[in-house]
Order: sequence, then C-alpha cells, then structure tokens
Amino acid sequence: MSYLLPHLHSGWEVDQAILNEEDRVVVIRFGRDADPTCMVQDEVLMSIAEKVKNFAVIYCVDIDEVSDFNGMYELYDDCATMFFYRNKHIMVDLGTGNNNKINWALADKQEFIDIIEIVYRGARKGRGLVVSPKDYSTKYRY
Repeated sequence: MSYLLPHLHSGWEVDQAILNEEDRVVVIRFGRDADPTCMVQDEVLMSIAEKVKNFAVIYCVDIDEVSDFNGMYELYDDCATMFFYRNKHIMVDLGTGNNNKINWALADKQEFIDIIEIVYRGARKGRGLVVSPKDYSTKYRY
C-alpha cells in the first residue's frame, strides 16, 4: 500500500518536506516498502491520510534509498515513524523508553490519529515532547 503514499527519494526532499510545512505535522515513515511491518504501517497511514490532512501530512522514506538519516535518527529498525513540526523533531513519550520514534507497526487507526493529534496540539504550544494518550510499555511483555 505504500505506493498510495507520497515518497521522498533524497535527503534534500526529506529536508524540504520538513522545512516547507508551516502549519501541519510532518509524519515520516522510515523503512523498507517490501517489509511486512512497514506494509501494515503503510496501510494504516494510507487509511488515515484523508482524515488527518488538515493538521498532518504523511510521507514514506525508504532507508536503503535515502540513507542520509540512518545514523542521525538511529534508523536501524524495520519500520520507524517520526514526527516533525516547523523544522523541529517532536518526540512522543509512549512509555517504551524511546521517545524519538515509533519503531513498530501501530495497527489501530484511531490510536494513530490520536497520537498525531496530540503531537499537533503539543507542537503548536511549543512543546518538543508530548505524552501519548496510551501507554505502550507493556506491549511486548512476555
């Protein structure tokens, strides 16, 4: 489903997408289009793109094609989703310890919309770290 989402094919395009968006959150899914985890995430992103278009814009970046940010943002996971607002990286406290990105496929559409909305509201107030409406700390408990 990633073919339905806009792709950024160079580091310059990623920078321009982040820099030029003034009033909306930029959601970037870093990963590989053929990865099963990314496919699940892309399907969710594609289905919510129309609902969040007033306050967020969604892009996909293939980490093999655009490797400029792999070291900077520690993009070593199969799928990582990050948020930016007015050229600033917005961190989200999900209860997992890693506030920089969501590094798993979030399959619930409404949960993802809620996270984007929280990011938007917090970023507009100047916050660099927002707290997720749901705690994901027990997600991978055995």
